[in-house]
Amino acid sequence: MTVRTNRMVPLILLTVGSIALTACGSAGSAGSAGSSASSAAASGVTSASGSDSAVPGQVTVSVTDAGGCVTTPNTVPAGQVTFVITNVDAVGVTEVELVADQRIVGERENLAPGFDSTFSARLDGGSYEIYCPGASTERSAFTVTGQAGAQDADVAALLTQATKDYATYVDDQITFLIVPVQELAAAIKTGDLAAAQAAYIKARPFYERIEPVAESFPDLDPAIDLRIGDVEQGTEWTGFHPIEQGLWERQSTDGLSGLADGLVANLQQLQQQATQLSDATTAGADGGYQAFEIANGSATLLDEVLASKITGEEEAYSKIDLLDFEANVEGSLQAFATLKPALDQIDPTIVPQISAAFDALTTQLAAFKDPNSPSGWMSYDQLTDANKKALTDALLAVQEPLSAVAQKITQ
Repeated sequence: MTVRTNRMVPLILLTVGSIALTACGSAGSAGSAGSSASSAAASGVTSASGSDSAVPGQVTVSVTDAGGCVTTPNTVPAGQVTFVITNVDAVGVTEVELVADQRIVGERENLAPGFDSTFSARLDGGSYEIYCPGASTERSAFTVTGQAGAQDADVAALLTQATKDYATYVDDQITFLIVPVQELAAAIKTGDLAAAQAAYIKARPFYERIEPVAESFPDLDPAIDLRIGDVEQGTEWTGFHPIEQGLWERQSTDGLSGLADGLVANLQQLQQQATQLSDATTAGADGGYQAFEIANGSATLLDEVLASKITGEEEAYSKIDLLDFEANVEGSLQAFATLKPALDQIDPTIVPQISAAFDALTTQLAAFKDPNSPSGWMSYDQLTDANKKALTDALLAVQEPLSAVAQKITQ
């Protein structure tokens, strides 16, 4: 979970006729800088520090402490557009977002000063806005003129089916999630610590598998999954993690009933909003899932692991980070799987490459299973630095080719 307090800043909506966003780049770890650079190189994009703003279809987003978030040029023709982002020296800015219809439809996170990244979009004409939370100038407007050309009909049909398959997967995961969270609330109310801990552990993977969808609703995800280090002063801390703190650090259910009820209510709201997305997807209407979101979400789930699970920040009290780690990987793999038929048409070489990297990652991760542990995994504080490095290397081996998928499906 990489949501920060600056995501809770009110968002300005953008009006679009049709939008297709993709992402590749920084994973928020020291080891991911090479991945960012190689992803940019693979797309034929120079780094933002040396990019030519006159390159057709290329937009630079430069984030500086003094100038804020500046987008150049501010007008481009419809079609595939590549955004090259550099955080030059803005310590308070770590992400760039694209927002539509009260949803974050794409973002690049973990953009510390000195880091750059890219994302590509297939855009129709309209007025857009790039949002850089925390920058001195946060919003940078630009205009897209004309209409993007149609994709190959066979590929477009396969991508449409991918959105329907993914919608079903997300809906199922949320349905499965609500049951153990209700069990968690019931156990807390009866004061059954062991049952509450077991329900918490049972619930977490379902949320972690579909976290990018939850994060696309900028108010819901912080209310559900914010870590204590991300809580703004004066803001109420709600969701999974204050419950986790009570159950493991204090070893008590006292005072957690209201939090549990709030978590159930927020997850029911998430279910309602996700159902609306699925209904729009099935109907082929505006506002449904887009193939670019699936590709972007697949890569983002691995970013989540690199940014928080690999550091042990996600489950600070229960130490069940490896359970979340595995769920993020599974969610990423499922998202990728929905896109495989289209990718086989677009680039037959990329599916075997990514599949092999996923196999290697899951094999590496399986070494840390522990059937005697309540979560089924070793406690995260038992991992050595060498273990963490091996997992990081395996993650990066998947992330680099996976980061290229989103750009391929917008061509």
